[in-house]
Amino acid sequence: MTQFIYTLQLWGFKVCQRIGDSWGIRPRVIRLTFIYLTFITLGFGFALYLFVAFWLRIKDLIYTKRSSVFDL
Repeated sequence: MTQFIYTLQLWGFKVCQRIGDSWGIRPRVIRLTFIYLTFITLGFGFALYLFVAFWLRIKDLIYTKRSSVFDL
């Protein structure tokens, strides 16, 4: 089960893990919230998950730490 969750997080943009780390909540709770939200609102949770994944990816690209001036 741990290997499945690791693979899911690896290919799933680590959205739940990163939100859980920043808010201090277990990623499993956030993952279940996204699943329930998707079923209750007929897809809004999935759209929200993709939006957050896109936003985190853009944020990572903008805020990458460079070790020197010549890395530009």
